Amino acid sequence: MPARLLRSSTLQLLLAIACGALLGVVDPALAVTMKPLSDGFIRVIGWLMPFMMFLLIASGVAGLQVRQRGLAGKVFVYFQGMALLSLSLACLIADFTQPGSGTASALTLGTQAAGGFSWTGFGSLIARGLMHNPILQVMLAGLLTGVLIGRASGFQHAETLRLTLEKVVQWLFSALKLILRFAPLAAFGAIAFTIGKFGPASALPLLKFVAVIYLASAAFILLILTPLTHACGISLWSLVLHLKDELLLVTFTGSSVAALPGLIEKMQMLGCNRQLTRLVLTTGYTFNLSGSNIYLMTAVMFLAQMAGVDLTAAQLLTLLLISMVTSLGSTSMAGSAFFTLVATLNLLNLVPVESVGLLLGVERLMKCRVLTNVLGNCVACLAIARWQNGFVFDAARNALR
Repeated sequence: MPARLLRSSTLQLLLAIACGALLGVVDPALAVTMKPLSDGFIRVIGWLMPFMMFLLIASGVAGLQVRQRGLAGKVFVYFQGMALLSLSLACLIADFTQPGSGTASALTLGTQAAGGFSWTGFGSLIARGLMHNPILQVMLAGLLTGVLIGRASGFQHAETLRLTLEKVVQWLFSALKLILRFAPLAAFGAIAFTIGKFGPASALPLLKFVAVIYLASAAFILLILTPLTHACGISLWSLVLHLKDELLLVTFTGSSVAALPGLIEKMQMLGCNRQLTRLVLTTGYTFNLSGSNIYLMTAVMFLAQMAGVDLTAAQLLTLLLISMVTSLGSTSMAGSAFFTLVATLNLLNLVPVESVGLLLGVERLMKCRVLTNVLGNCVACLAIARWQNGFVFDAARNALR
């Protein structure tokens, strides 16, 4: 049993955080020298980022178009609508609660912030980002590639290319999983440096950050998902009870993919069309991650507030639209939301990318993120099935009795 516990990634991360905090208190001078552990971890992820973003977006868009053409348009509109709502709601809550305010001098990880945008108009913001940031160019290239492969799906070579892209994505996933094994070491370095240089009080804003994430997730469920399920003729609470086994599995394993077979079966029991259910749930694991979007927006604003960057209305609008693009590179795989956050910070150039290493210390506390993702995709099945007239109310009533 002790050996099994020591192999737990959550326990390893918690032990690393505790050791880093202890070192920061006992030997601040030595703790400050641990910063390269976090910086190196972020740098390696940055090297993989362009390839990962291109392949995820290209294969995802191509797969969405190939699976069921008649439904693809509605699925895309719904997913992007949910992305806009989740990002906007998180932006409002983070701006209202100000989780990172008052810590500008304490939590910039010893690096000066890059400062705010210098562009004068919204159009020039996007144009300059496209011209001077290779990450955005890579993502747009992936989007275009996915569209072209999807439209050419009738040709054998296009289908072969799409399958090859998906295989390469799996290889990169394996590489990223290997890198994520060093996350406890990176968290140790980030926490040790922060507490060693700025004192134990510097860790308190992270708890506020976690609380804001949970608040934003709860608000999204209550204000967005609850009315949607009600419009489909059932209550959200009934849906949660129907999916309780899968939701518990996701909570305690942290893997939403493990629950996918059970989710497909139970959504079909509710009366959703079989093909529609498979399409929405599988593509939703890439394109409809509302919990990850909430984390992304809140984390960017949290780090900006810590760095003392006061975002203008134009900058907030640009942040929202850029997040809409970078969120296309998210997946349900563990660590994907953190990866997307790094990509977004690279595009925005508001705060030092290295500052994101501090958030590794609370990464394992974000259970609300994956639960919101899963619940949001199940509600998407109901809503899109209702939109497509592919929802059987009698089946839903029987299943929820």
